[in-house]
Amino acid sequence: MLGSSILQVANEIRELLGKGIDVANMTVGDFSPTQFPIPPKLTQELLAAIGQGDTNYPPPAGLWELRDAVRQHIARTQGMEYPLDGITIVSGGRPTLYSTYRLLVDPGELVLFPLPSWNNHNYRDTSQVRVKGVPCGPDTAFQPTVDHLSPYISEARLLVLNTPQNPSGGVMPKEIVANFGTLLVEENLRREKTNEKPLFLLFDQIYRSLVFPGHDHYSPVQLVPECAPFVIHTDGISKGCAATGLRCGWMFGPPAIAQKMTALLTHVGAWAPKPVQQATANFLLDTDAVDSWDREMIGQVRKRLDALRDVMQTLKEEGFPVDFIEPQGAIYMSLQFRLAGMKTAEGTVLENNEAIRSFLLQEASFALVGFSAFGVEPQDLDGWFRGSIGAVGVEDIQNSLPKLRKALSSLS
Repeated sequence: MLGSSILQVANEIRELLGKGIDVANMTVGDFSPTQFPIPPKLTQELLAAIGQGDTNYPPPAGLWELRDAVRQHIARTQGMEYPLDGITIVSGGRPTLYSTYRLLVDPGELVLFPLPSWNNHNYRDTSQVRVKGVPCGPDTAFQPTVDHLSPYISEARLLVLNTPQNPSGGVMPKEIVANFGTLLVEENLRREKTNEKPLFLLFDQIYRSLVFPGHDHYSPVQLVPECAPFVIHTDGISKGCAATGLRCGWMFGPPAIAQKMTALLTHVGAWAPKPVQQATANFLLDTDAVDSWDREMIGQVRKRLDALRDVMQTLKEEGFPVDFIEPQGAIYMSLQFRLAGMKTAEGTVLENNEAIRSFLLQEASFALVGFSAFGVEPQDLDGWFRGSIGAVGVEDIQNSLPKLRKALSSLS
C-alpha cells in the first residue's frame, strides 16, 4: 500500500511556509475554515446536539432522523424516491467507496473507471482486485463517454464514475449520464440471459451541489430509473458544506447492499459521530437554510475559480505555454503547463510533470497536484495539474500572477 502523494507534496509546502514564504496552496481537496466556515445553521445544531448529550454510539445504519432527512433531501433535490432501508449513514465519502469494493468485487475481478480518478488504485490494493483505468482528455473535461468505457464493460464487475469530478472539476453532461444508465440496463439484461454476475455502478456525487451556470448534475437513476437496482450512490456534507472534518456522509442504493454495508462498517467503526448526525438531520430539514447555503457556497467557490481562470487566461494571452478548462463544478480546475523540455535559468531541464510541479512551487510559490496522483500514466500527463481552491482566497490567487509570469519568463 502507498501513502498519499498529495500529502507528500504538503511536506514541501510546510518547508516553504516555515521559511516565511507565502504559498498559493492549491493541493489538498479540503477547506480552510477561515476561508470556508461550515453553514451557521449546522454550527448551531451541532452545539445543541452536544449540549443535549448526543455523544454516545449512533445506531449502526445511522440515526433514523438523519436517514429520513436524507430521504427527503434526495427526493427534493434530485427527484428520486429511496426507502429508508436503502440509506446508510457513514463517516464521509470514503466508507461507501471502500465497502462497495469489498462487498461487490471478489479478488481478481475487474473494476473499470476513467482516468484521471481519485483513489481507485488504492482501493484496488486494499481489495486485491484488478482495475482498468481508461484515459480521458481535455476535450471532455476529463470525463468519460460510453465510447471510452464500453470496450471493457463486458468483463467488469464494477464501474466507478464521479461527477462533478475530482480532480478535473468536469461535470458529466446530462446525455452522457443517461447513456451510462442505458448501458447499465442493457449490459445487465445481457448478463441475466447468460447467468453472469451483474455489473454495478458506484456513482460518487459528493460534489453534487457544487455546479456552476451552464452545467447541471444528474444521477443515472433520475434519467433511466430502470438502472436503480445496480447503482450505489455516495454523498454527504463533506464538500458541499465545507464540513470535511465532521465526517458525515451517506450511501443510498439497493436496500440489500445498504444492509450489507451497514454490517461490514459496524466492524470497521465507520460511523458518523452522533451529534453530527443529529445536527445534519436538522440542517437538511431546514430547506431554506440549505438552499441559502448552497447559493453562498457556490458563489464563494466560483469567485476563487474565476480568479484562477483569469490568471491562466492572462498568461495564455501573453504567449506562455499554458491552458485550462473553464470551471464547471466541484472546487477544482484543470490547469496545463506545457513546460516539459524547457530549461531553468540554472540550466536544469524540466523533464516531466513532477519536475514542472516542483519548479512552479519553488520558483512561483504556486502549489498544484499533478494528474499522476490520480492514476494518469506519464505518457498521458501532458502538463496537466489539479488546482484546488479550498484553502486560498481570491487575493492569494491573484497575487500568484506576477510570480508565475516571472518564473515562466525565466525558462528557455
